[in-house]
Amino acid sequence: MIRSMFTAISALSLHQKYLDVVSNNLANANTTGYKASRVLFQDQYAQMMSPGASPTTTQGGTNPAQIGLGVTMGYVSPNFTQGTLQSTGRNMDLGIQGDGFFVYGQDAGRRYSREGSMSLDSGGYLVDAATGLRTQGWMVAAGAAGVDTNLPATDIQVVTDKTQAKATENIVLGGNLTANGTVGDKVTVSMGVYDSLGSLRKASVEFTRTAAASGGAWDWKIVDPATPPDPAMVGNGSVIFDAKGQFVPADPAATPPVVNPVIGVAVSIPGSTGANAIAPTIDFSKLTMLSTTSSAAITSQDGLPSGTVSDVFISPNDGTISLVYTNGLREQVGQLALARFTNPTGLVRGEHTTFLAGLNSGEPEIGTASTGGRGSIASGYLEASNVDMAQEFTNMILAQRGFQASSRVITTSDEILQELVNLKR
Repeated sequence: MIRSMFTAISALSLHQKYLDVVSNNLANANTTGYKASRVLFQDQYAQMMSPGASPTTTQGGTNPAQIGLGVTMGYVSPNFTQGTLQSTGRNMDLGIQGDGFFVYGQDAGRRYSREGSMSLDSGGYLVDAATGLRTQGWMVAAGAAGVDTNLPATDIQVVTDKTQAKATENIVLGGNLTANGTVGDKVTVSMGVYDSLGSLRKASVEFTRTAAASGGAWDWKIVDPATPPDPAMVGNGSVIFDAKGQFVPADPAATPPVVNPVIGVAVSIPGSTGANAIAPTIDFSKLTMLSTTSSAAITSQDGLPSGTVSDVFISPNDGTISLVYTNGLREQVGQLALARFTNPTGLVRGEHTTFLAGLNSGEPEIGTASTGGRGSIASGYLEASNVDMAQEFTNMILAQRGFQASSRVITTSDEILQELVNLKR
């Protein structure tokens, strides 16, 4: 009788722990990024009543006889199935589609989490909005074209009190230079270009009809529309068209050689005081020379005036962090890091829906999103808890019934002991 009581007591204790886990799961049913836990039961040692025997030439074998000594907890582990991504419309709310974790803090205090509600603190650091833990990633070094992910991940600090301009680098001319004119006719195309300080400078491309070569040809040069000629304006050449009025690409091997300029021709235009000279590349390949009026014009060009930071934008999928300026310029300043573990169920739960690397989780494999099985980043979304409330209520019933059954075993064992004591009377 004593054995049955102790067996039932082990079941009572374990079902109470089972109910504790269910209770915690239900309490966190609406916790962003929470991963539900599950309990595995295992039986304890079994007392050997008979070891059994192997068969002989005249008699069959017998099986061992054992009586179990109760139940114990195998493990409690988090379930890392994907939670539902819920739209928030806020760019700094981030969810992960896949197996990765956001990385917070450095060195021994490093935490890993699926909760990605980010914000900037007063120092410009990108942090978890709920805890203030600094988000880890890589910054773009001064003069570099992008991040160097071979370096250790570090705090991300975004400077938002910046002003940027973009000098004009590319100009495309299109339209028509009339084929009906005579040698010496001129067509002037005005343009405005931005220097490195964001100041708008005016210049013109002056075309002059020259002697026919195949279909026709025009000389061009860069001039100052206010005071031509300006020796500081540098750039000249010729544009040659075929018999169909189409631009002829340069071909030195042709007979006779075609000396038309390459599609992109670099020119030099003086900038404002303190600015570098503007050196855009002009593309003439979209021009034609047909029997209609001249309509040559600038069809597209880049370059932007000065603008201030209007937003911090985190790109979906790869987690690139960019500054968006009021003039439309976008500047990459960093990139988020994600971590992946060989055995995520070996992680140790920390505070505020975070995890710490455990003895059996493996080392964190830190890299960029959408690489190495780390999953992709969904900006404007948060991952909901993966708690299945229907399953948890079912587990609650199982825990309750298991507890009741074990308590009945204790009651029955007690009654049998009472009968044994009463034999004395």
